[in-house]
Amino acid sequence: MQEINELLKKYSIKPKKYTKIKKATLIETETGKYIIKEKAKNNIDILKYLETRNFNYMPQKLTNNIDNYEITEYIESYNIPTEQKIIDLIELVSLLHNKTTHYIEVTEDDYKEIYEDINNNIEHLYGYYNDLITIIESKVYMSPCEYLIARNISKIYETLSFTKRELENWYNIVKKKKKKRHVVLHNNLELDHFIENNKKYLISWDKAKIGIPVFDLYKLYIKYNLDFDFNEILKIYEKNYPLTEDERILFFILILLPKKIELEKSEYENTKEAGKIIDTIYKTEMFISPYYSKERNENNSHKKNN
Repeated sequence: MQEINELLKKYSIKPKKYTKIKKATLIETETGKYIIKEKAKNNIDILKYLETRNFNYMPQKLTNNIDNYEITEYIESYNIPTEQKIIDLIELVSLLHNKTTHYIEVTEDDYKEIYEDINNNIEHLYGYYNDLITIIESKVYMSPCEYLIARNISKIYETLSFTKRELENWYNIVKKKKKKRHVVLHNNLELDHFIENNKKYLISWDKAKIGIPVFDLYKLYIKYNLDFDFNEILKIYEKNYPLTEDERILFFILILLPKKIELEKSEYENTKEAGKIIDTIYKTEMFISPYYSKERNENNSHKKNN
């Protein structure tokens, strides 16, 4: 606390009230409000890089890079409908990716690592659900959660099989590529980290890193897929920043992978969680099916023309 007080004194900030907000602290003064939080050592260079790319959608910093804490202006967010807020958020994310796009040279081994990680995950999920359904079907009476899983186990297997085929398809496309598209990933996207006032802001850059653009989309989808229409969200994103064929396939693979249904809580909580996971499987299938229908129609049209 002494270090924080010294820092506030250094920047002539005289606090009247402190309020803890997750990992940050809101400081109220007679002249305004500020947010202070411990600086994430891994994202200093990324934030400096964003400034060079004219991506100025972060609250203004008062501190410099040698301080252990950062102080930023506190910005009140307008109260806007969540449906509008996520659209505005994805537009800003597409701008972030657009402004920070660069290409790095890769070898087959770089893609092979991603392929093996996902393939191992698929195999693990196969084994997990095989063991789980064996236990469930050995019981005389199933609980509501177990019955829900048993009724939908074929859909889980179908999803894993489709994902495995798409993974092979993706790997066949990328393994001969020499370059990979990278961007700055916010890597912590959620509605609470988006502020809209007279300007749009992204906050909470602690987990920011460089990577493939679909990882921001993936994390946003996993968090909000049951709350919003992601067909519209992806269209808005791709209007400003179109995905390549292999990026889109990888995105679909990632969102298709079902989570493990853990039976470690109360029956009510287990059933609720299992319902969400199964609903996500069905909703994701509906979300991606138009893309594959379009692809089939284009292939059929091509065959007729030939």
